[in-house]
Amino acid sequence: MENPQDIFSSNGGCVSDIVTEKYLVESRESASHVQLACSMQHCAFPLDGNELCLWSTKDPSHELLIIRGHHQPITAMAFGNKVNPLLICSASLDYVIMWNLDECREKVLQGLVPRGTVMGSLLGKVLCLQLSPDDQVVAVCAGNKIFTLDIEQPCSVTCIECPDTQAVLAKLQGHLGPVTAVEFCPWQAGIIISVSEDRGFKVWDHCTGSLIYSSSVLSAYPLLSLFIDAESRQLVTGCADGQLWIFSLMDGHHYRRVARVDLRKKTETFFTRRLKSGLYSQPEESQLPSTSALGKGEQVGVTFPILRLAPCDLSRVPRSACGCLSSENTRCLWIGSSVGLFVFNPANLEVEAALCYKDFHSLSIPLAGSCALRSRFADGKALCLLASLFGGKIAVLEVDPAALVVAQQCTRVGQGLSVPASSCVLPTSPLYLGIAKEKSTKAASEQRHAKRNVMKDQFLVFHSKIKSSGYASAPHLTMFSPKTNIKSESKGPSRHRSSCTREAYAVDCAVPAKPGPRVAAAPACTRVCCIQYSGDGQWLACGLANHLCLVFDASLTGTPAVFSGHDGAVNAICWSHDQRWLLSAARDRTLRVWSAHGTQPALLLGKDMFSKPIQSAQFYYIDAFILLSSGPEFQLLKYHIDTCKDEMKRYKQKSKSRLVCRLSMMDAGDMTCLSAVNDFYSHIVLTAGRNRTVEVFDLNAGCSAAVIAEAHSRPVHQICQNKGSSFTTQQPQAYNVFLTTAIGDGMRLWDLRTLRCERHFEGHPNRSYPCGIAFSPCGRFAACGAEDRHTMGSSRYKIMLSTGVQWHDLGSLQPMPPGFK
Repeated sequence: MENPQDIFSSNGGCVSDIVTEKYLVESRESASHVQLACSMQHCAFPLDGNELCLWSTKDPSHELLIIRGHHQPITAMAFGNKVNPLLICSASLDYVIMWNLDECREKVLQGLVPRGTVMGSLLGKVLCLQLSPDDQVVAVCAGNKIFTLDIEQPCSVTCIECPDTQAVLAKLQGHLGPVTAVEFCPWQAGIIISVSEDRGFKVWDHCTGSLIYSSSVLSAYPLLSLFIDAESRQLVTGCADGQLWIFSLMDGHHYRRVARVDLRKKTETFFTRRLKSGLYSQPEESQLPSTSALGKGEQVGVTFPILRLAPCDLSRVPRSACGCLSSENTRCLWIGSSVGLFVFNPANLEVEAALCYKDFHSLSIPLAGSCALRSRFADGKALCLLASLFGGKIAVLEVDPAALVVAQQCTRVGQGLSVPASSCVLPTSPLYLGIAKEKSTKAASEQRHAKRNVMKDQFLVFHSKIKSSGYASAPHLTMFSPKTNIKSESKGPSRHRSSCTREAYAVDCAVPAKPGPRVAAAPACTRVCCIQYSGDGQWLACGLANHLCLVFDASLTGTPAVFSGHDGAVNAICWSHDQRWLLSAARDRTLRVWSAHGTQPALLLGKDMFSKPIQSAQFYYIDAFILLSSGPEFQLLKYHIDTCKDEMKRYKQKSKSRLVCRLSMMDAGDMTCLSAVNDFYSHIVLTAGRNRTVEVFDLNAGCSAAVIAEAHSRPVHQICQNKGSSFTTQQPQAYNVFLTTAIGDGMRLWDLRTLRCERHFEGHPNRSYPCGIAFSPCGRFAACGAEDRHTMGSSRYKIMLSTGVQWHDLGSLQPMPPGFK
């Protein structure tokens, strides 16, 4: 046989700072579809079929350790979890052998033949091996059976399927196909989880040999890989078609599915966002996944089989690049696929970085058949062991995940953006209109109102401004609009009638779990399209599909005030900052501003102003403007409401509005929603369109500031900002967090400073109907509706989600006990 020093060739680390091919070997037998193994400082792979070869990072120039003991080709190998002694187990059709690596190295240095301990023989073709966390038990997956062997009591070489030996602790049967991966549960002794080609996973108690849980069929393709996250108590399994399935292992969750992720689509989204950012030209050693690797063009049939899952540490990535809300966001996963390596973030269900083998021309293996990954805590780098899908090449790669993530993150896009205004209004800004003019305008109206009040009754009745008997009431002519609600003045919202007490919001309070009063909004089954509390928390306004707007007392007692006049379903409703006005917009292409103490419209913007229905409307810049979206643009309106009463000409509208500016989205698609803060001065307006993008506008500059491409898999139907409350105080950075939701794609938490999705929440039924979302006054929680008539909530740094009301922790993505319907 050739000298190992001649077989391996080193590239000297000249490929790039991201990935380095340390060694390359050519084996006479292909190692594709063989379970390879990596530890902190060692890599193990079969050489020429039946020889176990170990490579060490301590001294790459040292002679490689080759161990012989198998007569048949090696099919699986795995390292132990302890450093001293470091064990490695190898399996073939003849034997399952346990090796002590330090003893084997000493034997080789002494010129002796290393010998291992035979754990079992003639078990069949072993596809997977796994040692327990204490290195006392090894799980051997042979065919559709799982054998758990006691390392302390090895079996005889002559046994057949180990029926009567003390080494076999349990023989687990139940899978209908070959078992492809198995893992021991880190926090529950005796529990193992396995996946198989029968497309499901099973949970076993190997101490008793019993089956605890068996999943349904998850996919049309075999499950190939498995990983158990001890921090989040989650199970992640990878499929042959590139699907990731995430399940909760927490007590009481009954292995509930948390999310399903398509690696191909996530990689395409990752590529699209960075391509549209314009930060990268295509270098020789590309740092972005190529279109061929993504399966575009002529490579439509390329798949993403997930061969291996391993933990990835991103703690060395600068905060400016990763944009994490907390250190928990640095816990990611390595995904080893046949076409490349991917850094996957389970918190936001996004691909953080992608390394495609074909894009690095100095790498010898463009398509992998087997993969093993292990991160090193000393320097933060990772070892990757690849076996070529075609041929006998085996390569050892050293990958720097921090350099990979930094090179591919859009770190400059969101810099300088902040929801709280950080600078004065520019003279060229649309917002420069003159809140200063508001004082003079208001003073003039008060003067006119004062003049009218000093007029006295006179005997002459020829002048229209003379108040006389019979002229103070409205005549019954068609040109005058009748009063539709005679109880408007006495039954309308009044601050003095509210039973609510103004108390400070308890910041450390728990999530709401008790249902409050329940009131029917309409006699018939009528959909509530929008709902909003007033800023002082005393009134609740809602818009209905039956063209009406209702205002309830916060305690939901008494008769609500009815605001009628729209001819279509009310799309948006909004309170002014001072709670004096109520704004509503409907499908009839009209916008109305109502007085909170009456039910007559103070301002009416008709159909002639808008070509399409108004999707969103609100007060903006502390009631200085009206902001609305219609069609592909949003409009900023300056308005004036005349509060003077003239019963002779009350049909004539004196309130007016003026268009300040209008801005369209980048692709000129229709806007689905917008959001801006009205409780304090902010120059930022967030919009979403039917092209599935979220666009950020800076009205201080009067232009688009940033675009988030592919924000959801479907158009966003609501953007929700943390707008704060007068009952609590928050840090200024908390206002830069906002939520988006789309049908069938859950809820996402974004950070405006980095324009990154920090958390992604799934699990609540939301497949066909747009359900709403909202932040709590303290900013710690967010709630989301669902189609099963349940609510769901979340927290700013610990966000939550529900299929019950189940509240999920923002950091761990785990639901808390269910609450109420």
